Amino acid sequence: MNRRKFSVIAFIALFISFLGAPLLTHADAKTPEGELRVGMEAGYAPFNWTQKDDRNGAVQIQGDQAYAGGYDVQMAKKIADKMNRKLVVVKTEWDGLLPALQSGKIDAIIAGMSPTAERRKEVDFSDPYYESQLVIVTRKDTKYAKATSIKDFSGAKITAQLSTFHYGVIPQIPGVKKQEAMDNFPAMRVALESGTIDGYVSERPEGVTAESVNPDLKMVEFDKADGFQTNPEDVQVSVGMRKGDPDMAQVNQTLAGISQDERVQIMDKAIKDQPASDETTSSSGKKENVFVRILKQNGSMFLRGTGVTLLLAIVGTTVGTLIGLLVGVFRTLPESDNGAKRGLQKVFGWLLNAYIEIFRGTPMIVQSAVIYYGIAMAFGIDLNRTAAALFIVSINTGAYMSEIVRGGIFAVDQGQFEAAHAIGMTHGQTMRKVVLPQVLRNILPATGNELVINIKDTSVLSIISVSELFFQGKSAAGTNYMFFQTYFIICVIYFVLTFTATRILRLVEKKMDGPSAYVRLDDVDVAVGEDK
Repeated sequence: MNRRKFSVIAFIALFISFLGAPLLTHADAKTPEGELRVGMEAGYAPFNWTQKDDRNGAVQIQGDQAYAGGYDVQMAKKIADKMNRKLVVVKTEWDGLLPALQSGKIDAIIAGMSPTAERRKEVDFSDPYYESQLVIVTRKDTKYAKATSIKDFSGAKITAQLSTFHYGVIPQIPGVKKQEAMDNFPAMRVALESGTIDGYVSERPEGVTAESVNPDLKMVEFDKADGFQTNPEDVQVSVGMRKGDPDMAQVNQTLAGISQDERVQIMDKAIKDQPASDETTSSSGKKENVFVRILKQNGSMFLRGTGVTLLLAIVGTTVGTLIGLLVGVFRTLPESDNGAKRGLQKVFGWLLNAYIEIFRGTPMIVQSAVIYYGIAMAFGIDLNRTAAALFIVSINTGAYMSEIVRGGIFAVDQGQFEAAHAIGMTHGQTMRKVVLPQVLRNILPATGNELVINIKDTSVLSIISVSELFFQGKSAAGTNYMFFQTYFIICVIYFVLTFTATRILRLVEKKMDGPSAYVRLDDVDVAVGEDK
């Protein structure tokens, strides 16, 4: 077997083994015996939030050192205790809850979710464990703060959370300027404070919380005749489970044993216990700086999120660059004289082109959902979320790096290829000793750019429950209601990461370029001649 054939086979084996690695992390999508995996945002106070310790009955979040607290957590604990199981909280973006349930990543959704008719087509819902009313949260300094009817919001810019029935009731407001739905409540509160919107539709517990912790916000309630017209199921909150789940009867039995008075007490306690209601004064009695307070409450969360972000970005960029180099080298292989080998080259080349076009032509957030949830739904394979995230970032980066490497190879003068072949070098020797060292230097700026992009783009991986920096920051903002301050801290951390990465890569470039000060040989000859 010649070296060229061996190189091609080795490349194919390495590439396939890399693609398959995450699939081997877990072979079973079922929940471990004795556990009840419950999905929630852990950023929708007072229903659920994220905190740094286990006070007030909080439960540790799976794969994280932070804890989840709130009304939903307390109800989930009662259900798990009745079922004689250990409660496991899986922190997941709102849009990822239904896919997580359907793919078997979680056993139940207990996240303030209403059992709407659309959702009932996909999942089964328990009897309601809370019933609320719709309100509109607005700013206290606007005319809408004095509204008594939804008609008073005529001409207002109103929005609601994406994929909720809240967004569907907005057209009931005469003359309303319906805005695009937003991904989560922290985003809506930021938009409200900045004046981008005039209000958002919410439920009373969230409105009470928003008003109590932010003096600039106002929750507007309505009488039944003057408010939103809803179906009973729209304002109810239920536990979501997979179709035909046999545990549903036991969940309903548990909920039936919790009286209305007890439910009100649990909600009142959740509103009181949420981190946003903590004292803002230091031990000396002075008012504490909000940035200091945020860092004290969430600093460890931010640090862990930063570590996850760096891990994903560095490993993803490194492996992606390796993929790009392998693909680039394969594309330079001369066409084989053997018909079978030539056919294999063409087929594999077509597959590589398809891989590059697909992963460059689709967003990473879509790739994440398809790979992480799709594989579980189609094949029953439960991927480790960290391994899946590394896999996703790596192959996404590899698609871009393949084209970058191709450009780097084309930048090497064709004469160098011819000269190497003229002195008897094989194609492999030419690539290893002549071309690739120059390619690595040529693509270094673009590689650094990919690293910076990956540091920022890993934020989309929150849809598969990866608690990277942005997800941790969003959870903190949804808990402490200090949106500008929290996002400013996250912005600073991202800037420090990207700026540091850029500086380090610049130093590497200079090191690869060698010393900038040198004396040309012809100048030395001239100087010697003048001395004579």
